[in-house]
Amino acid sequence: MPESATGRLAGKVALISGAARGQGEAEARLFVSEGAQVILGDVLDKQGEGVAEDLGDAAIYRHHDVTSEADWAAIVDAGRQEFGHIDVLVNNAGVFRVLKMLDTSLEEYRRVTEINQTGVFLGMKAVAPVMIEQGNGGSIINISSVAGLRGAATTFAYGASKWAVRGMTKGVARELAEYHIRVNSVHPGLISTQMLEEFDRLGTREHLKSIVPLGHESGPEEVAKLVLFLASEDSRHSTGAEFVVDGGMMA
Repeated sequence: MPESATGRLAGKVALISGAARGQGEAEARLFVSEGAQVILGDVLDKQGEGVAEDLGDAAIYRHHDVTSEADWAAIVDAGRQEFGHIDVLVNNAGVFRVLKMLDTSLEEYRRVTEINQTGVFLGMKAVAPVMIEQGNGGSIINISSVAGLRGAATTFAYGASKWAVRGMTKGVARELAEYHIRVNSVHPGLISTQMLEEFDRLGTREHLKSIVPLGHESGPEEVAKLVLFLASEDSRHSTGAEFVVDGGMMA
């Protein structure tokens, strides 16, 4: 797919973690269609390489463990070498488990926290200095969840990590505002990706869909469109804010 000379992200370069499938893949495809060049990171190398190959010269893929500071440094360097700059960071990578607090082991809690929370911290820490050096501002989009807006009794570790993402977003938004770098969080509800397979295993997916006021799950493309807005100049006065795409669940 050739790079578009026009579009809402024309001339911008975006780094997207967890981009081999699901929401990350949808974001990458939409970004390229809107004129961006994208750096895709994931641990699912075969799938990630396939997405990058499909997107053509507008995309590169690198193996990327978001819990590794060295991997963050490597993917940022690769992106700058290939495309010259980085204007947008989407901290999309995450894991999901349905576990009550009493059933959560320390090992499982640390695993979820390392990926969902520490991974976001490392991403911002790796990319923000690049954006500051470039001097043109930038946009950081952290994918949280509706579990970061309410109590999550059956997804304790996941909910805790997503509340942390929400809080980090607000603090860093204030810290980076002087450099015109915007930092916002996105809070999806039930999104039709591989993550929902956990609810299939438990037999609760149909019930959860029934409590969504709009009556259905969202597709990853709907989340991608919201992320596109935050990556573009259309949202240039939005920072430290929460953007919800949940079919009315939080209403």
